[in-house]
Amino acid sequence: MGRNFLSSLIRVLIGFSAGSIAGLFIGIMMGWNNLANKALNPIISLIYPIPALGWLPLLMLWFGIGEILPIAIIFICSFFPILYNTVTGIKNVDKNYIFVARILGASDLKILSTVVVPLALPNIFTGLKLESGMAWRVIIAAEMVAIPTGIGALMMKAESLIRIDIIIICLIVLGVMCLSFEKFFAFLEKKLTNRWR
Repeated sequence: MGRNFLSSLIRVLIGFSAGSIAGLFIGIMMGWNNLANKALNPIISLIYPIPALGWLPLLMLWFGIGEILPIAIIFICSFFPILYNTVTGIKNVDKNYIFVARILGASDLKILSTVVVPLALPNIFTGLKLESGMAWRVIIAAEMVAIPTGIGALMMKAESLIRIDIIIICLIVLGVMCLSFEKFFAFLEKKLTNRWR
Protein backbone atom coordinates (compact mmCIF):
# COMPACT_ATOMS: atom_id res chain seq x y z
CA MET A 1 0.00 0.00 0.00
CA GLY A 2 2.74 2.46 0.98
CA ARG A 3 4.79 1.87 -2.18
CA ASN A 4 1.71 2.27 -4.40
CA PHE A 5 0.71 5.47 -2.62
CA LEU A 6 4.23 6.87 -3.00
CA SER A 7 4.22 6.05 -6.73
CA SER A 8 0.93 7.92 -7.22
CA LEU A 9 2.06 10.85 -5.07
CA ILE A 10 5.33 11.34 -6.99
CA ARG A 11 3.49 11.18 -10.32
CA VAL A 12 0.93 13.74 -9.21
CA LEU A 13 3.55 16.12 -7.76
CA ILE A 14 5.76 16.04 -10.87
CA GLY A 15 2.94 16.19 -13.44
CA PHE A 16 0.90 18.79 -11.57
CA SER A 17 3.91 21.03 -10.86
CA ALA A 18 5.12 20.91 -14.47
CA GLY A 19 1.62 21.44 -15.88
CA SER A 20 0.88 24.29 -13.48
CA ILE A 21 4.15 26.13 -14.17
CA ALA A 22 3.74 25.76 -17.95
CA GLY A 23 0.07 26.78 -17.80
CA LEU A 24 0.87 29.77 -15.62
CA PHE A 25 3.74 30.95 -17.83
CA ILE A 26 1.85 30.63 -21.13
CA GLY A 27 -1.34 31.97 -19.52
CA ILE A 28 0.47 35.12 -18.37
CA MET A 29 1.97 35.51 -21.84
CA MET A 30 -1.42 35.12 -23.55
CA GLY A 31 -3.25 37.33 -21.06
CA TRP A 32 -0.70 40.14 -21.31
CA ASN A 33 0.28 39.98 -24.99
CA ASN A 34 -2.52 40.26 -27.56
CA LEU A 35 -0.34 38.89 -30.36
CA ALA A 36 0.45 35.74 -28.35
CA ASN A 37 -3.23 35.40 -27.45
CA LYS A 38 -4.34 35.62 -31.09
CA ALA A 39 -1.71 33.11 -32.17
CA LEU A 40 -2.27 30.52 -29.43
CA ASN A 41 -5.96 30.91 -28.59
CA PRO A 42 -7.33 28.95 -31.59
CA ILE A 43 -5.01 26.02 -30.81
CA ILE A 44 -5.86 26.07 -27.09
CA SER A 45 -9.60 26.34 -27.83
CA LEU A 46 -9.37 23.30 -30.10
CA ILE A 47 -7.39 21.08 -27.69
CA TYR A 48 -8.81 22.20 -24.31
CA PRO A 49 -12.19 20.36 -24.54
CA ILE A 50 -10.45 16.97 -25.03
CA PRO A 51 -10.48 15.10 -21.67
CA ALA A 52 -7.04 14.31 -20.26
CA LEU A 53 -7.77 10.57 -20.38
CA GLY A 54 -8.71 10.93 -24.06
CA TRP A 55 -4.98 11.35 -24.75
CA LEU A 56 -4.16 8.02 -23.09
CA PRO A 57 -4.13 5.79 -26.21
CA LEU A 58 -1.92 8.24 -28.12
CA LEU A 59 0.44 8.73 -25.17
CA MET A 60 0.71 4.96 -24.75
CA LEU A 61 1.89 4.71 -28.37
CA TRP A 62 4.36 7.56 -27.90
CA PHE A 63 5.77 6.75 -24.45
CA GLY A 64 4.78 3.14 -23.83
CA ILE A 65 3.83 1.84 -20.37
CA GLY A 66 6.20 3.62 -18.02
CA GLU A 67 6.57 6.47 -15.58
CA ILE A 68 6.38 9.18 -18.26
CA LEU A 69 2.85 8.14 -19.25
CA PRO A 70 0.99 9.01 -16.00
CA ILE A 71 3.08 12.18 -15.56
CA ALA A 72 2.15 13.29 -19.09
CA ILE A 73 -1.56 12.65 -18.35
CA ILE A 74 -1.35 14.76 -15.18
CA PHE A 75 0.54 17.48 -17.08
CA ILE A 76 -2.26 17.72 -19.67
CA CYS A 77 -4.93 17.60 -16.95
CA SER A 78 -3.30 20.51 -15.09
CA PHE A 79 -1.98 22.62 -17.97
CA PHE A 80 -5.10 23.70 -19.82
CA PRO A 81 -7.43 24.69 -16.93
CA ILE A 82 -4.67 26.64 -15.16
CA LEU A 83 -3.73 28.37 -18.41
CA TYR A 84 -7.40 29.27 -18.98
CA ASN A 85 -7.87 30.59 -15.44
CA THR A 86 -4.64 32.61 -15.67
CA VAL A 87 -5.65 34.23 -18.97
CA THR A 88 -9.13 35.00 -17.60
CA GLY A 89 -7.71 36.48 -14.39
CA ILE A 90 -5.27 38.75 -16.23
CA LYS A 91 -7.85 39.93 -18.77
CA ASN A 92 -10.29 40.75 -15.94
CA VAL A 93 -7.86 43.10 -14.19
CA ASP A 94 -9.27 46.63 -14.15
CA LYS A 95 -7.49 48.59 -16.92
CA ASN A 96 -7.54 51.71 -14.71
CA TYR A 97 -4.91 50.14 -12.43
CA ILE A 98 -2.65 49.52 -15.42
CA PHE A 99 -3.25 53.06 -16.70
CA VAL A 100 -2.35 54.60 -13.32
CA ALA A 101 0.80 52.48 -13.05
CA ARG A 102 1.90 53.60 -16.53
CA ILE A 103 1.31 57.26 -15.65
CA LEU A 104 3.51 56.79 -12.57
CA GLY A 105 6.30 55.57 -14.86
CA ALA A 106 6.20 51.81 -14.22
CA SER A 107 7.59 49.58 -16.96
CA ASP A 108 5.49 46.82 -18.52
CA LEU A 109 7.41 44.17 -16.58
CA LYS A 110 6.88 46.06 -13.33
CA ILE A 111 3.16 46.47 -14.04
CA LEU A 112 2.84 42.79 -14.85
CA SER A 113 4.68 41.58 -11.74
CA THR A 114 3.33 44.07 -9.17
CA VAL A 115 -0.16 44.92 -10.44
CA VAL A 116 -1.58 42.47 -12.97
CA VAL A 117 -0.43 39.09 -11.63
CA PRO A 118 -1.27 39.88 -7.97
CA LEU A 119 -4.78 40.98 -9.00
CA ALA A 120 -5.19 37.82 -11.09
CA LEU A 121 -4.17 35.53 -8.20
CA PRO A 122 -7.74 34.67 -7.07
CA ASN A 123 -8.50 33.31 -10.56
CA ILE A 124 -5.16 31.51 -10.74
CA PHE A 125 -5.69 29.87 -7.35
CA THR A 126 -9.20 28.80 -8.35
CA GLY A 127 -7.61 26.82 -11.16
CA LEU A 128 -4.92 25.41 -8.88
CA LYS A 129 -7.44 24.31 -6.24
CA LEU A 130 -9.75 22.61 -8.73
CA GLU A 131 -6.99 20.91 -10.70
CA SER A 132 -5.02 19.70 -7.67
CA GLY A 133 -7.98 17.49 -6.78
CA MET A 134 -8.64 16.57 -10.41
CA ALA A 135 -5.02 15.41 -10.81
CA TRP A 136 -5.65 12.69 -8.22
CA ARG A 137 -8.86 11.58 -9.91
CA VAL A 138 -7.14 11.36 -13.29
CA ILE A 139 -4.07 9.48 -12.03
CA ILE A 140 -6.28 6.86 -10.35
CA ALA A 141 -8.19 6.33 -13.60
CA ALA A 142 -4.94 6.17 -15.64
CA GLU A 143 -3.41 3.66 -13.23
CA MET A 144 -6.53 1.50 -13.41
CA VAL A 145 -6.34 1.35 -17.20
CA ALA A 146 -2.67 1.37 -18.13
CA ILE A 147 -0.19 1.52 -15.24
CA PRO A 148 0.82 -1.57 -13.21
CA THR A 149 1.65 0.39 -10.02
CA GLY A 150 -0.04 3.07 -7.93
CA ILE A 151 -3.29 3.35 -5.99
CA GLY A 152 -5.44 2.82 -9.10
CA ALA A 153 -3.57 -0.38 -9.99
CA LEU A 154 -3.86 -1.56 -6.39
CA MET A 155 -7.63 -1.02 -6.51
CA MET A 156 -7.89 -3.13 -9.67
CA LYS A 157 -5.85 -5.94 -8.06
CA ALA A 158 -8.01 -5.72 -4.93
CA GLU A 159 -11.15 -5.95 -7.07
CA SER A 160 -9.91 -9.16 -8.72
CA LEU A 161 -9.20 -10.61 -5.26
CA ILE A 162 -12.53 -9.33 -3.87
CA ARG A 163 -10.67 -7.31 -1.21
CA ILE A 164 -13.31 -4.71 -0.40
CA ASP A 165 -11.28 -3.48 2.60
CA ILE A 166 -8.33 -2.47 0.37
CA ILE A 167 -10.65 -0.73 -2.12
CA ILE A 168 -12.29 1.28 0.69
CA ILE A 169 -8.89 2.27 2.12
CA CYS A 170 -7.73 3.39 -1.35
CA LEU A 171 -10.89 5.48 -1.76
CA ILE A 172 -10.35 7.08 1.64
CA VAL A 173 -6.72 7.88 0.73
CA LEU A 174 -7.88 9.39 -2.57
CA GLY A 175 -10.46 11.57 -0.81
CA VAL A 176 -7.96 12.71 1.84
CA MET A 177 -5.32 13.61 -0.78
CA CYS A 178 -7.79 15.56 -2.95
CA LEU A 179 -8.97 17.51 0.09
CA SER A 180 -5.42 18.06 1.39
CA PHE A 181 -4.18 19.48 -1.92
CA GLU A 182 -7.19 21.78 -2.25
CA LYS A 183 -6.81 23.00 1.36
CA PHE A 184 -3.10 23.63 0.81
CA PHE A 185 -3.78 25.93 -2.13
CA ALA A 186 -6.62 27.65 -0.25
CA PHE A 187 -4.18 28.31 2.62
CA LEU A 188 -1.52 29.54 0.19
CA GLU A 189 -4.00 31.86 -1.52
CA LYS A 190 -5.06 33.35 1.81
CA LYS A 191 -1.42 33.94 2.79
CA LEU A 192 -0.52 35.60 -0.50
CA THR A 193 -3.64 37.73 -0.96
CA ASN A 194 -4.65 38.51 2.63
CA ARG A 195 -2.77 41.82 2.72
CA TRP A 196 -4.72 43.48 -0.07
CA ARG A 197 -7.86 41.41 -0.55
